[in-house]
Amino acid sequence: MIRIALIAHDACKPAMVDWVGRHFGVLSGISLVATGTTGTRIMAAYPFLNVDCVKSGPLGGDQQIGAQIADGLLSGLIFFIDPLSSMPHDVDVKALTRLAVLYDIAFACNTRTADAVIAELTTRISRHGGNSNQQPD
Repeated sequence: MIRIALIAHDACKPAMVDWVGRHFGVLSGISLVATGTTGTRIMAAYPFLNVDCVKSGPLGGDQQIGAQIADGLLSGLIFFIDPLSSMPHDVDVKALTRLAVLYDIAFACNTRTADAVIAELTTRISRHGGNSNQQPD
C-alpha cells in the first residue's frame, strides 16, 4: 500500500490544502499521514479524506514521520518548506530531509515537484496495484 506523509510549514499550509484538493482523487485512494496542524487543516477542508495525524512538527511530529521513513512505512514525503522563515526546529527539518534522501523515498518540497511525485505514484499504482515496495520501471 502506498503511504505518503504531508507536512507544511505555517506559511505553506494554504498551499498544501490547495494541493491536496487538486489531487483529492488520487490521495483519497492511498494512505496518508500528516503532522498535527497540517493534517487538521487538510481534514477541515476535506472531511471525507482519511489522514492519520501525528504530533505537530515542533512537538515531535517530524521525528514520528522520520521513524516511519526509517521503518520503511512511507513511499513518499510532501514537505512544503517555507524558505523565507527561520524555524526553531530547523535541526528536526534537516534530519527529516536527510532520512528521505537516505531511504530514497519520493520527496517534494514545492508544488511543482509534488505534482511530479503524485504523477509517478499514480503510475506505480496503475502498474503494480499500489505495492509501494515495487520500484518504478
